[in-house]
Parts: sequence; C-alpha cells; structure tokens
Amino acid sequence: MPTFTAADGARLHYTDEGNGIPLLCLAGLSRNGSDFDYVAPHLPPLRMIRLDYRGRGQSDWTGEDSYTVPQEGADALALLDHLGLDSAAILGTSRGGIIGMFLGATAPDRVRGLILNDVGPVLDPLGLERIRDYIGRRPNARTHAEAAIALERFATGFANVPPGRWMEEARRHFIQTEQGLDINYDPALRLAFLKALDAQGGDLWPMFERCTAKPLALIRGANSDLLTQSVADEMMERCPDMIYGEVPDRAHIPFLDEPESLRVINRFLGLLI
Repeated sequence: MPTFTAADGARLHYTDEGNGIPLLCLAGLSRNGSDFDYVAPHLPPLRMIRLDYRGRGQSDWTGEDSYTVPQEGADALALLDHLGLDSAAILGTSRGGIIGMFLGATAPDRVRGLILNDVGPVLDPLGLERIRDYIGRRPNARTHAEAAIALERFATGFANVPPGRWMEEARRHFIQTEQGLDINYDPALRLAFLKALDAQGGDLWPMFERCTAKPLALIRGANSDLLTQSVADEMMERCPDMIYGEVPDRAHIPFLDEPESLRVINRFLGLLI
C-alpha cells in the first residue's frame, strides 16, 4: 500500500499510475481516491495521482483540528514533494476543488491548471445543509444492497445513471460490519465541517481569481444544489477563457465519466500538452 509520511507523522495513502502529464486528483469532503475510478479508464495517457486525505480512505485519522483545507493543501504539496514533482494539474471534486483553488492562490508555481468539479467560490446553503445532515453519521442501511437502494431513492436531481452505479457507490463509501454498515472515514470530520461552517466569512472569489492565470475548467451538474447557475455564470464572466461544461441529469456531484465531463477534461488536458 503506497503511503508517505506528512510533517506531523501522519501516514497518508496515495496511488500513482501511468506516465505523462501529472494529474493530481482530489476527492470530495468525506470521500477518497476511489472517486476517480469512473473517469480513469476514459483519460488519455497521463500520470494519475490520487490522495486519500487524512481521516479518509486508507490514511491515518488525525483528529478534527487537522481536517482543514490548509492542512489538506499542505498534504497535497507534501505528496508532490514525495514524488519529486515540481507541479501538477489538479482535478478537484467539491472539497478537492476548494483545495485546488487554495493551492492555486497560495502555491501557484505548483499548480499547472485546475479542473473544478461542481464547486466554486460561493457554496449554496441548500447544498451545505444537505451535507450537514449526513456527514459523520452511519447510514441506516445494514447492507450494501440496502444502501444502494437508499442512495438511488434520495439522489434528487440524478437520472439515467449507469446500471449498478449506486451499488458501486455503496461499496466504495461504506464498510460492512457485523453491526451493519459504517462510514469509511473519521466521524470527527463532522465536527471539523461544522466548525468550518460556523467560522466561514465572505466568499472565495479572491482565491478563484488568483487561479485564472492558469488553464481553468469547470464541470457543473445541471441540477446541483451546491454550485448555482448564477455562480457558474459569474465564474465565466470573471474568467472568459475558462472551459465550461454542464452535465444533464446530474446534481452534486457528476461522476466524471459522462460525455460532457469528459469533453471538458480532454479540452483542458489539451491545453497542457
């Protein structure tokens, strides 16, 4: 299992596959590198690097105070250092996109460009409230089959999803135990999320604008409750060169193997060759 050790001694899991342009894939808030399994077979030849944030997936749990965007950004840079990479392009889903913007603003020489998957400088309260409802809590479902049914039932804004996808999601993000299903991340992430919500002030527009000097792309689920159309429109106004694609029948978040997502990703990668 490939791991590296962060400055505080935490062992963090990652995968590093392929050759070519390095693409650092950063997952959503409670998720891990397996989020990019769907897109991986469709990518052109490149070096795909995936990080499990601390407290998620196969990485060490290090407590609520360490589950912050600055710390996770520092861990991403530490991974690049570990791999001997001066820089990489970033594909950031939700939380991963926020980390990507943070790095684009604070360590621009390390970021070749950024793809944002259904996230922007302003997050809609409706989507944040939905995340608040589930983050850090065990599912009621007792088996993966039950979880798949529940995921499909409550997936508002999703349609025409590939057969078996909700079962894949259940198996990726829930662990089967004798007592039922459990989450595969530190429950203390809930406390970190709530603390960040209470402390948030203003928006991330200055951080976003620092990223506009490099290749930039945005994928938005047409039915997203976290990234509104008005925010996406303003992002395009502030960065007219930004590659943009909207994915029908998807809310938060697109799986990234949709044709519309792949068109955005491939156009973006074409700018880096």
